[in-house]
Amino acid sequence: MNRTHTDIIIIGAGLSGIGAACHLSRKNPDKTYVVLEARSEIGGTWSLFQYPGIRSDSDMYTFGYSFKTWEDQKSFADGPSILKYLNEAADEYKVRDHIIYEQRALSYNFDTKEKLWTVTTLNTATEEETAYTCQFIFSCSGYYNYNKGYTPEFKDQYHFEGEIIHPQKWPKKLDVVDKKVVIIGSGATAVTIVPELAAAGAQVVMLQRSPTYIAALPNKDKIAARLKRFFPKKVAYRLIRYKNIFYGIVFFNLCKFFPEAMKRFIINGAKKGLGDFPVDPHFIPNYNPWEQRFCIAPNGDFFRAIRKGKASVVTEHIDRFLTNGILLKSGKTLDADMIITATGLDLVAFGGVKIKLDSEPFDISKSFVYKGLMLSELPNFFIFVGYTNASWTLKSDLTSEYISRVLKYLDKHNYKALQAKVVETNLKPVPLLNLNSGYINRASNMLPSQGHKAPWRVYQNYVLDYKMLRVDAVKDKRLSFFK
Repeated sequence: MNRTHTDIIIIGAGLSGIGAACHLSRKNPDKTYVVLEARSEIGGTWSLFQYPGIRSDSDMYTFGYSFKTWEDQKSFADGPSILKYLNEAADEYKVRDHIIYEQRALSYNFDTKEKLWTVTTLNTATEEETAYTCQFIFSCSGYYNYNKGYTPEFKDQYHFEGEIIHPQKWPKKLDVVDKKVVIIGSGATAVTIVPELAAAGAQVVMLQRSPTYIAALPNKDKIAARLKRFFPKKVAYRLIRYKNIFYGIVFFNLCKFFPEAMKRFIINGAKKGLGDFPVDPHFIPNYNPWEQRFCIAPNGDFFRAIRKGKASVVTEHIDRFLTNGILLKSGKTLDADMIITATGLDLVAFGGVKIKLDSEPFDISKSFVYKGLMLSELPNFFIFVGYTNASWTLKSDLTSEYISRVLKYLDKHNYKALQAKVVETNLKPVPLLNLNSGYINRASNMLPSQGHKAPWRVYQNYVLDYKMLRVDAVKDKRLSFFK
């Protein structure tokens, strides 16, 4: 096995990994690092997913990095635009020179005597194993299985004679003209694909078990356009970013404290966009706003496809697949030439890597998350987990800023390692992710916990996290430091 050493290993060259590497170049240029990427290109989600219309469901002024302005006029960018932005960032900060491709991480082992991690990888092309050593691991591998999406077992699904496609494995060339297409699901992926396939000439039906909150938002921010005219580029970007952060926090808290009023507001908005298509039962969820992730329809494209009769929504349960469609439990049949299973992701904690401490297995499900970025009892290991109620990148940026401060603190005091420990005697475990989504519930037993109070609580609030990660002192009674 080959062996190589750097100060830091970043796992994954997606949005978080590229961002973390850029931050290191900006704030800690004395540190050596490599980025280990299992695939043959950067981009993560934004290069993997190829389904029609793939885009961010967060505005790009907050989904973009804090250090790199978003120049496009679109607030909600398509996948290729996001990938272009990521590649530009990688080039600007010379990250590409540090990336080693086709290296899938198999295991991490921390040696407490040497204060070193050993990362064992498998070359996905040659199947050769390599051992890398480092002082710190930045886990930026995302939260889902890149090899396959989640598809439940449907009764008699193999009787269906048409194509069954999961959006994570979208074919390069797919002819949908005049095809009857049933899209199973009601999340962001389904809401994105419906108007795209309708525009491409398909007869589209979105089949959902239960509704999701969907809101139409303009894809051009008029206030942002004005700010760009009156202020220098970087100043304008920062003002737009903070404006959108503020709007997001206000909207989330209105949903949290005034759920019934916000529910009526959102459903009335859907009613305006749908025209004569009935809101009930298709757009009235049985949960409060933001108990599950919110869906965005830029410029109301989803509602417009339904209003114009190019797509429809059916809210029922599946009984079984037929040779030419789907039989619903009501007895109704949906004819289909093609079925799209937009049924979610297969969530995997830290890329499914085996983690060891002094060669003994480390059970992450028994640990607590410290400040949303470290696991209790696991030294020199940082996790990058974004927000569920706002742009992912807002939190990953704050994580990098905090780590930069930690690295400088350790160097100043000649420490080689730090470790978070629970010192509270009554810390109550709470599920890590605060959404009641299916893919989260399916994986809850394999994830670490958060606590019921700070700093073990994951706030999902940018202002509180900003204070905790960028203002509060690094030194804390829950952190142990080692020479």
